Parts: sequence; C-alpha cells; structure tokens
Amino acid sequence: QVQLVESGGGLVQAGGSLRLSCAASGIIFSIDAMGWYRQAPGKERELVAVLASVGSTNYADSVKGRFTISRDNSKNTVYLQMNSLKPEDTAVYYCKIRCKPGWGRAYDDYWGKGTLVTVSS
Repeated sequence: QVQLVESGGGLVQAGGSLRLSCAASGIIFSIDAMGWYRQAPGKERELVAVLASVGSTNYADSVKGRFTISRDNSKNTVYLQMNSLKPEDTAVYYCKIRCKPGWGRAYDDYWGKGTLVTVSS
C-alpha cells in the first residue's frame, strides 16, 4: 500500500512563502509522476504543478513564476515551493503520485489527505 503524507501548510500573509512536502512510503516500484493539486472552498480540485519522471514540469497558469515543484528521488519526496502567495492561493493542497506499487503491477494514482494553506490579505 502506497501512502502519502503532506506537510508544510499553514497561515501566511500575502506576499509570503511556504514550502510543502509530500513523502511517499510503502512498496513503490516505479514512479511516473508526482504532483500537487489544490481545492479551494466551493471549487473543484485543480492541477497546480506536476513533475514527470523524465524531469518535465507543468504548472497552472495562475502559479507560473511563483511556484516551483521539485523532488528528491532518494526520499520519494516531492516539494512545492510557493512564493509571492496571494489570497486566491488559499486551498487544501493535495499530493498525488502515479507509480507502480510493485513488480508487474500497473501504474496507479495515489493521493495524500491534503494540507491547508491559508493566505491572508
């Protein structure tokens, strides 16, 4: 069973920074991609940033130039550095990993439980 644990959320003033971490544990044979999504109150979950195993990245237009996704393969951990935060960045941030949970298994998606980021104006 693959488990994801996010950390680093909290309350920050507009213009501030936060760094989210997501550590994956369990039987992980091969990682295809790791990413961050967010869900604001009353809105659908949306992609924030994704980092593929080949190193390519994709960001939501709303966070380009402000957020940076990175990973530490040795720790199966993905990070999201968030700078110049805005009140509209307020949301629960979820980590997702696409991986094979064992030899011969198919790729599957696993989600963390989320961490709340609140940006005050």
